[in-house]
Amino acid sequence: MAKGQEDRCSFCGRSRKEVDLLISGMSGHICSECAAQAAEMAREYLKENQKKNPKYQLDRDHLPTPKEIKEFLDLYVIGQDEAKKFLSVSVYNHYKRLLQVDKGDEVEIEKSNIIMVGATGTGKTLMAKTIAKMLKVPFTIVDATVLTEAGYVGEDVESLLTRLLQVADYDVDAAEKGIVFIDEIDKIARKGDNPSITRDVSGEGVQQGLLKLLEGSIVNVPPQGGRKHPEQKMIAVNTQNILFICGGAFDGIEKKIAARMNTMTVGFGASKETAHIDRDNLLQYIAPQDLKAFGLIPEIIGRLPILTYLEPLDRDALAAILTQPKNAIIKQYVKLFEMDGVKLSFDKAVLDYIIDKAIEFKLGARGLRAITETIMMDKMYEIPSGKRKTLRITLDYAKSKIETANQLRLKNV
Repeated sequence: MAKGQEDRCSFCGRSRKEVDLLISGMSGHICSECAAQAAEMAREYLKENQKKNPKYQLDRDHLPTPKEIKEFLDLYVIGQDEAKKFLSVSVYNHYKRLLQVDKGDEVEIEKSNIIMVGATGTGKTLMAKTIAKMLKVPFTIVDATVLTEAGYVGEDVESLLTRLLQVADYDVDAAEKGIVFIDEIDKIARKGDNPSITRDVSGEGVQQGLLKLLEGSIVNVPPQGGRKHPEQKMIAVNTQNILFICGGAFDGIEKKIAARMNTMTVGFGASKETAHIDRDNLLQYIAPQDLKAFGLIPEIIGRLPILTYLEPLDRDALAAILTQPKNAIIKQYVKLFEMDGVKLSFDKAVLDYIIDKAIEFKLGARGLRAITETIMMDKMYEIPSGKRKTLRITLDYAKSKIETANQLRLKNV
């Protein structure tokens, strides 16, 4: 550059005096205004030409059919054929709906959000986790118990979508076609069938907030979640194509079902009508009005059109859960000890004892894990430091560990 020649922007030609900032390079300069314009052009180009995540590419010829989805669930979840069927069809129809939206057909297919009702330990969350392994869309599981109405301590309803964004690597287009499993939906039920006269910030207030998400609207989502970063820039997410699956134990809803069915059987034919009712499994007769009686508002129920139930686990089902699936509890412990070079085996009587205790405690499949963990804890502590190559768990040993644990609990009461 000649002596005395003034530095100028290589793009617009303005001098250093005419701009706020002039950035020098190896063989030229760029002013702050041209830099801002170049950044905006780069953003637009990348947005239009970015490659879609191949993990979430939808192809009509390679979509899993409802039967294939159910067969995959069968590998990990014992029984619950009715719930599996409903879940498989809902997910498959969600795929087809996304493909139909991409084509822009005239007939618009509405999404069918689903709600699953079942006692604790029957497999609601496990089915959600299992189906996430084979999906071609972003999938996340969120907990409704942490939610409160906007302005109160807790999480905003919009934070449900934060996790979906994170799973989709903040690809908004992919997240807008995802699936959200809302667990513990029964924990946000209001206290009774009637509208609350006082503020119910973690119940009815949350249900009101969920309406816009379930129906489909543009929601501003905090990318980092929660209210700890009020200065963060929100991300706009359209929930129109997001499928919501809700699950809850709804403890005590059997009383609502029984009351409804008794009111329907009045008169001389009452005994005939009630004779065929299976009182040990009243959940199979669940209807939307039972959810309303439990405390869900009608607007929420209307946005969850598919209602299914999970059957209570009998002895045969618990025995199968303990030993048969790919993630069977006994198989997990055998593998853990195998990694330490120890061959683990259980007497048949021990397995029967574990099942008996699980039925006694009424904890479903979760009870199996808790009881087995209590029996195995001392051995898992001792074996890695020893030189044993085999370990056999007998009935006497299992009983002694459970009885010891019960005695310790009584002392702490």
